[in-house]
Amino acid sequence: MLPTQVRLIIVSGGDIASTNQADVLLSNYSWFRMDDVEGLPSYSLGQIRMWIHDDGVLFEDDLDKRWNLATGETVIEAIFPSRHSAKSGKPSLTLHPIGVPQSDFDEVPLYGGRGGSAPPPSPRISSWWRNLISMVEGTDLEQQFDLSLEVTHHGPWISVPSIFVEVGSTEKTWGHLGAANILAELIAKGLGLSDGQEIGVWDEQKNAGEPVIITLGGGHYSPRANKLARNEGIWIGHMLAAYAMPFIKPEDENSIPGGNWKNSLNVAIESTKRAFPNGKIICSMDRKAFKGWQKQAIRAHLAELDIPLLKSKSILELII
Repeated sequence: MLPTQVRLIIVSGGDIASTNQADVLLSNYSWFRMDDVEGLPSYSLGQIRMWIHDDGVLFEDDLDKRWNLATGETVIEAIFPSRHSAKSGKPSLTLHPIGVPQSDFDEVPLYGGRGGSAPPPSPRISSWWRNLISMVEGTDLEQQFDLSLEVTHHGPWISVPSIFVEVGSTEKTWGHLGAANILAELIAKGLGLSDGQEIGVWDEQKNAGEPVIITLGGGHYSPRANKLARNEGIWIGHMLAAYAMPFIKPEDENSIPGGNWKNSLNVAIESTKRAFPNGKIICSMDRKAFKGWQKQAIRAHLAELDIPLLKSKSILELII
């Protein structure tokens, strides 16, 4: 008999934004209390599992493998309800994939993850983004919170497609119950807890050839992805900020630039391919984020990999 495949909601017990979302999910749906996993509270509802850790999980690597070792179940996806921190302090609701592909392989990243690597991004990012916008529209939250996708960043390391679902950006809003309710509802709706209809599942036959966008450049938030992902038929993979593509300018203009930019690009493409088998991987670049020699290097490398680099207008024409 094949092992049970499950989708795992991983809760950070020391994070009120995470536990609030978990509390809403546990209150609104009929979960079964499982035996503890690694001594930690765990719950089951159909093919969905919830695992509540004592504190944060950014440094808790291989949670999918650890769950499998303890239960015999195969984790095929991870959802992380969480808080989001930002110096701006602006209240925000955000979604993002994880990874630190710009780091050196032997580096211990400051906020977790495996240096030089990135887990597969969740195929749900774009569809959940559209649903989040729709769910917040017309509510009190619309005036209180900014909505944004965030670029790929931080840990933990995990082998399966993953998404962070976050309330930001300071202690003043992390515990906001309205925000927790809307994000918990997003998770429940997305996983089909309410009506059995999941949102954002990629089917390698049904969705074969559909455009999957990797964005390049910009800051920590991703306006390019925000705009593209509003459109039905667009899927979003990894989103690399300019800082996640570090360049070292060569002395010879005909030489390939140094730095970890190429590894970041390779990792983003390969892990996005794993999340979207048979998808049409396309890159979209913020041209203002890079200097001329950097853009030239990116274009040349993508050409070698046979990955199209398209403007937003050309991407949108693919789904008309």
